[in-house]
Amino acid sequence: MQFDHPAPHVIELTVQPEDIDAYEHVNNAVYLTWLDRAAWSHSAALGVPLGRCVALRRGMAAHRLEIEYLRAAVTGDVVQTATWIVSADGRLRAQRRFQVRRKGDGRTLARACIDYVCINLDSGRAVRMPESFARAYVVTPLP
Repeated sequence: MQFDHPAPHVIELTVQPEDIDAYEHVNNAVYLTWLDRAAWSHSAALGVPLGRCVALRRGMAAHRLEIEYLRAAVTGDVVQTATWIVSADGRLRAQRRFQVRRKGDGRTLARACIDYVCINLDSGRAVRMPESFARAYVVTPLP
């Protein structure tokens, strides 16, 4: 089984005992952490690491989030969290898609979409992207 997009940025994580909730599967909030880690890893790979955001006093903040949970992950599962940029206006907004898969069987556990808005880290208000963001946050090309 393959990812939904042919050129994703992928991180691997192992489900830890503290990720498990009372229903004996990964808690929904943990998926948000995985998405965040994948987004930051991808941003760093694109040349926009956290330190650069802090130095510029600009950041991409989640504005809208949608997650579809398909299957449960349990302790010890190795999951692959993939992301790619599906839209970006080069001024204010970018949208990422995510897919979380269990590595062992390739089954998709969740899919998500997050809309981001560039903000001023001091005021929290929306602001035009710095040029370095606009160059980095572009639609992931298909091979």
